[in-house]
Amino acid sequence: MSGKPVLHYANTRGRMESVRWLLAAAGVEFEEKFLEKKEDLQKLKSDGSLLFQQVPMVEIDGMKLVQTRAILNYIAGKYNLYGKDLKERALIDMYVEGLADLYELIMMNVVQPADKKEEHLANALDKAANRYFPVFEKVLKDHGHDFLVGNKLSRADVSLLETILMVEEFKSDALAKFPLLQSFKARMSNTPNIKKFLQPGSQRKPRLQEKDIPNLMAIFH
Repeated sequence: MSGKPVLHYANTRGRMESVRWLLAAAGVEFEEKFLEKKEDLQKLKSDGSLLFQQVPMVEIDGMKLVQTRAILNYIAGKYNLYGKDLKERALIDMYVEGLADLYELIMMNVVQPADKKEEHLANALDKAANRYFPVFEKVLKDHGHDFLVGNKLSRADVSLLETILMVEEFKSDALAKFPLLQSFKARMSNTPNIKKFLQPGSQRKPRLQEKDIPNLMAIFH
């Protein structure tokens, strides 16, 4: 065993992508064991590796962690990306949970029925522009630092950058009205660990395409 975290999921973004982002931002190398067919998932279930019969699952520090939030909380705490005290942690959690709502909206667009897809995406992008991004523009303005919480990188910063880039895949000028978020994006994208993760050939996964869905359905259903 190499000692590196081992990520068990399909070779797609899904609920594991934020885990990949957080490990990469922390400068932690990790391995991936991809589920390629239904039997791979069934094997994990039958050998007792999945507490609730679900992935994502991450092997780390002798544990088999499931539930995305629990995995992210552990990684953030272990690698000092979770604030210096309870108050900072509460802010980080609040920002991350808000971003998770937007992330979910965008992520689920690909599985909408064809006649609902355009309307669903328009709604998600509207919420990004009018509900979520204004919040973070104001947080950065009021806080007056390069980071969302305290004055060092936290999982909230990583989550915000991941979500911004995801929204921009659908609307390239999504940050047009948000100068502080534009600066934040440029700053975060150029931190060495994140810059490396954004390069071609990294373990970052491409956006899910409709053609990939049948294969995923075969694994997970």
